[in-house]
Amino acid sequence: MLQSQIDQAAGRSIAFLHSLAGVDGQPEGVMRISTELDLGRWPGMLLPGSYNGIMALDLLGGLADWPEDRRKALCHWFLRQRQSDGIFQIPGIDPSETFKKPDPVETKLYMDYHVTNYSLGAIEALCPDEVPVLDFLDEMLDPLRLKAWLSDRDLRDPWQEGNNIVNLASFLLLKLKHDPDARDAVEAAIKILFDWHERLQEPATGFWGVGQALGGTPLLHAMAGSMHNYHLWYALDRPLPYQHRAVDYVLGLKPDWHSACIDVDTVDLLIHAQQASGYRKDEVDQWLRLKLEAILEQQKPDGGFADTNHSIWRQDGWIGGYFDWPGVSTSFATWFRWIAIAMIDDHLWPGRRPWRFRSMIGIGYRKAPNNG
Repeated sequence: MLQSQIDQAAGRSIAFLHSLAGVDGQPEGVMRISTELDLGRWPGMLLPGSYNGIMALDLLGGLADWPEDRRKALCHWFLRQRQSDGIFQIPGIDPSETFKKPDPVETKLYMDYHVTNYSLGAIEALCPDEVPVLDFLDEMLDPLRLKAWLSDRDLRDPWQEGNNIVNLASFLLLKLKHDPDARDAVEAAIKILFDWHERLQEPATGFWGVGQALGGTPLLHAMAGSMHNYHLWYALDRPLPYQHRAVDYVLGLKPDWHSACIDVDTVDLLIHAQQASGYRKDEVDQWLRLKLEAILEQQKPDGGFADTNHSIWRQDGWIGGYFDWPGVSTSFATWFRWIAIAMIDDHLWPGRRPWRFRSMIGIGYRKAPNNG
């Protein structure tokens, strides 16, 4: 029975995540990214190891019995990685070893936004009353600056830009929540974001991205990037245009094992579309069952999950830095795999298990079913 397989796999993954902790000289709960991590060479990887691992534990219910003092100690450890403007960065990264775009400023912004979104997610899981510092966001509250930034989004790489946009949107929504005085400026920025998306969305697919008509990888990456953008619609209870077209595309993919990112992107897209309309429900349910089986079959003997079994994994953007070999379990891939498993479980058997999804948009977010 799939439900019992999920529960047994969850226990093994919680044990795996605990095996990554126990770092000498660090608060309880600080984690390596994998058991392969050489701390002497790559100490900065404790930050992504920990934010991925903590959000995975939270999703699985593994933080439920943590005492307040343990939570606060780990929360303070995360906060020590924060810059004065609120940005989180992985310590020890040489900018010359990073690349997302030819412009080093764009590369830095991508990596800063990514690490900050996930670090804030881990802090929220541990200390939900902690108010984030978002001073770095002020420049994006200038309408001209925001419009100029959006005009520079390169939709030949919609996956990268989807990450940029959902991260920015997550910070705007946090600002809206924690800073009432900024409401007008934040709402104006959100309107600019929606206007930009509405002008550039492809009606035939529901995605953003150049080259979608070519199919293959360009279309797959358009889907992966767009799934991130969609979170802004879900979080603000807005109907998503052409959502059924996106469902049609995903149902045309084989529900087999893929990278951790692609698997969670396809599952997230289908789950939220079902909450909105129930379009092609029977086919979606069958596809999700097959995807669930494919993911569970790939759990490693140590209880974790790998990104893929054929490619090395690198911290996003750090092309000259730390990597794990194909098939190695990481806290990153384990978290991403469990997001997909948890979403499917909660869709097929609502309320069976008390999954704890993120409230911040970005990977790990799920709109509460009773809201839609």
